[in-house]
Amino acid sequence: MSRIRVAVVLGGRSTEHAISCVSAGSVLAALDRDRYDVVAVGITPEGRWVLVPDDPALLAVTGRELPAVKDGQAVALPGDPTAGGLVPLEDGPGVLGAVDVVFPVLHGPWGEDGTLQGLLEMADVPYVGSGVLASAAAMDKVVAKVLLRAAGLRVADAVIVLRGQEPDREAVAALGLPVFVKPARGGSSIGITRVDDLADLPAALQTARAADPKVLIEAAVPGREVECGVLEGAAGPRASVPAEVRVAGDRAFYDFEAKYLEDATELDVPADLPAEVTARLQEMALTAFRALDCEGLARVDFFVGPDGALTVNEVNTMPGFTPTSMYPLMWQASGLDYPALVDALVQAALQRGTGLR
Repeated sequence: MSRIRVAVVLGGRSTEHAISCVSAGSVLAALDRDRYDVVAVGITPEGRWVLVPDDPALLAVTGRELPAVKDGQAVALPGDPTAGGLVPLEDGPGVLGAVDVVFPVLHGPWGEDGTLQGLLEMADVPYVGSGVLASAAAMDKVVAKVLLRAAGLRVADAVIVLRGQEPDREAVAALGLPVFVKPARGGSSIGITRVDDLADLPAALQTARAADPKVLIEAAVPGREVECGVLEGAAGPRASVPAEVRVAGDRAFYDFEAKYLEDATELDVPADLPAEVTARLQEMALTAFRALDCEGLARVDFFVGPDGALTVNEVNTMPGFTPTSMYPLMWQASGLDYPALVDALVQAALQRGTGLR
């Protein structure tokens, strides 16, 4: 039997380009080549689609140097189901043609936010992860808060600042200090500033707006940072064991460098929580997954208060897949190792297909 052709799409135009590359390297290494014919497609920071070497080593972090998609044979995936898959835009080597399924290992706007998902729906190519609506809703933290609240879940209070607006100072002051100023549609803690003095608010807004003109000023939620993975299969979505992130040293919060460049975090997988809190957190993760109409997978992040109160921080429809990322670590602790997890996601995408569902 012919192997299933999987196109792993990586890089992208967002500020999370490098993390996408690292995640994709791990996915490429995990795909069983006896079952899958793999083609790696990179998207440069400028948005050019190119074939890249199917070599995970080229996508790893080296010291403090982050990987990036640079150049290669230009290709395109037309939004036309009769086009036959990947189309070359210039002469050169490369394996093109029909694609059975896409694994879009893209984080942030222009990839995780429904844009690529819409293209794949138009092209009638199955893909791993949530569809257009859930991808867009989860990416926009403002929209996600509305849907999560409507589902009865607790979320942090926030003030929204749109393009060209100035924040309502009284509303911000009512949140208390500290506050966290963050891009509304971003990830990997890029552009986030903890503000302990309102005099520092303008600089924090400028930092966030470098990533997104729509900004969220969010009240701090005391508690432990605990995450839970959701994986959808034939029997419906199920939740992993939760895991806790603890920031070591003098860092104010779980920022980009603590996540990816420094040995500044400690992970407890599974998290040391009372059984009742674990069960409640897993059920809330499933509720959040359904509230946003997610498919395939998601990582739901929580704050666990001293009294056991649970606050949903955010929902990630394409969580990090790096070797140290929480999503695969949680599933490994739940009995599903990395290669089996990747295989389950690809098979679920093939079974789900495209179109209205």
